[in-house]
Amino acid sequence: MAKLSLYLNFRGNCEEAFHFYEKVFNTPLLNIIRYEDLSDMGDDPLPEAVKKKIVNVGLKLNEHTYIMGSDVIPELGVKPTLWGNQTYGMIDLDSAEEAKRIFNELSTNALEIEMPLNATFFAELYGSLQDQFGIWWMIHYEGNVKYEG
Repeated sequence: MAKLSLYLNFRGNCEEAFHFYEKVFNTPLLNIIRYEDLSDMGDDPLPEAVKKKIVNVGLKLNEHTYIMGSDVIPELGVKPTLWGNQTYGMIDLDSAEEAKRIFNELSTNALEIEMPLNATFFAELYGSLQDQFGIWWMIHYEGNVKYEG
């Protein structure tokens, strides 16, 4: 069985975002690695503003699903690009209550509620939004609607 993980890049606020997701998904952060923790970054010393930024952090949602992330650091040659809605993290939940809770939590200071959480032809509950960190999410609870599309 293949596993699919969501890897998110941030513009310097990865730690803030992952503490938010830790609360939303009710699971502890895994392995926070900062740039200052790396033993060999070459001959150039790290700028002070970069040292505390995140190289990698993760959340384990279940045995098959991880969300990981890092800060994109222009000073290290990685250029952040504008956020777009070409990619969503889709969370398929086991209960209507959990779908409502996750959608409501992710909606905190959301940049856009694209589709409020409602019944659709393919799910008892479905909604989509761009959270406060610019990440697009789809929240899905199939329930008794059996859609084979």
